[in-house]
Amino acid sequence: MINFLHTFIPQQVALNIGPISLRWYGVFITLAIIAALFTSFHLGKKYFNIKKDLIIDLAFWLIIFGLLGARIYDVILYLPYYINHPGQIIQIWKGGMAIHGAIIAGLITIYLFSRKNKISFFKISALVVPGLALGQAIGRFGNYFNQELFGRPTNLPWGIPIEINNRPFNFIDNNYFHPTFLYESLGSLIIFLVLIFIIKKIYQKKQATNYQNIMIIAVYMILYSILRFSLEFIRIDDTPLFLNLRWPQIISILLIIISFITLIFYPHAKKNI
Repeated sequence: MINFLHTFIPQQVALNIGPISLRWYGVFITLAIIAALFTSFHLGKKYFNIKKDLIIDLAFWLIIFGLLGARIYDVILYLPYYINHPGQIIQIWKGGMAIHGAIIAGLITIYLFSRKNKISFFKISALVVPGLALGQAIGRFGNYFNQELFGRPTNLPWGIPIEINNRPFNFIDNNYFHPTFLYESLGSLIIFLVLIFIIKKIYQKKQATNYQNIMIIAVYMILYSILRFSLEFIRIDDTPLFLNLRWPQIISILLIIISFITLIFYPHAKKNI
């Protein structure tokens, strides 16, 4: 695996069918969505007592607004670029999907869905986050095939080659870079396994309380934010800075703070579902 990463140069297109190009980025996003959906099916049936039809209805809206939120967030983050290249706003197959935008849009979608269907927002969110973590673990490979969001130059044996036209100008003479996609993928997989372990422990003997569902959500938010905050130190893609920190690090800090505040001070947290 290490030698493969070090020598293989990925191509964006997986298959050409006449004028239609099937891109690896789209393939991995699709696989991520399928994996997240089937994870929710399994957890909904075994632990959360949420029917498959309800999960399918939710997934329909989450996919639409999650992708839309991810794209809008990325466009806002790099607004000067997109103002000069407006035609690229709709070209989502080339990348540019920000996970923080998907999380924000997803939470809003779940809140509205839970209100409409009279089911706990925290229960549905706790059901969704393991699949989200697994989807991130799979979806990050799309960045690898797009040769984007890689890290600083490295001489490590698992460094990935980046074609010269995809390197930042100040790293034009470097050939190998940190595979941050792989670091985040492995980290997200670990988060997924941690969440599954917690859910099994919580739901093993009884229905979870509201507070326990909040804990499941908070564990995801905190662990992923720590992962993302750490990886931003080696990523070299352009992003706005604030207080000498990259913008995703600021968002990660805010998510950690919000998660701890919710765990400690949420006034109805210990009520049963």
